[in-house]
Amino acid sequence: MARGYVIAQINVTDPQAYPGYVALVGPTVEKFGGAFLVRGGRSESFEGTPPGNRTVVIEFPSYQAAQDWYHSSEYAPVRALRQAASTSVQTIVEGVA
Repeated sequence: MARGYVIAQINVTDPQAYPGYVALVGPTVEKFGGAFLVRGGRSESFEGTPPGNRTVVIEFPSYQAAQDWYHSSEYAPVRALRQAASTSVQTIVEGVA
């Protein structure tokens, strides 16, 4: 079965509030079998202008698990914290089997 990936390009707009999101998101990801592969860190864009100053990649056991996490009641209040402290482009993609 192909894995699912959440790829997020995040522009942190409230650096004081954003760590509150970071502190809470991990357990929600783990509950759905997910793991962070990329969580910020050094990056370099070779083409185009990235939509954010932070890139996050989360791997899930399946595309459906990624969707279930994003739309879950567990993640909803945490997502609201992220949305209040940043703007972003969030994409769920299916990996190769």
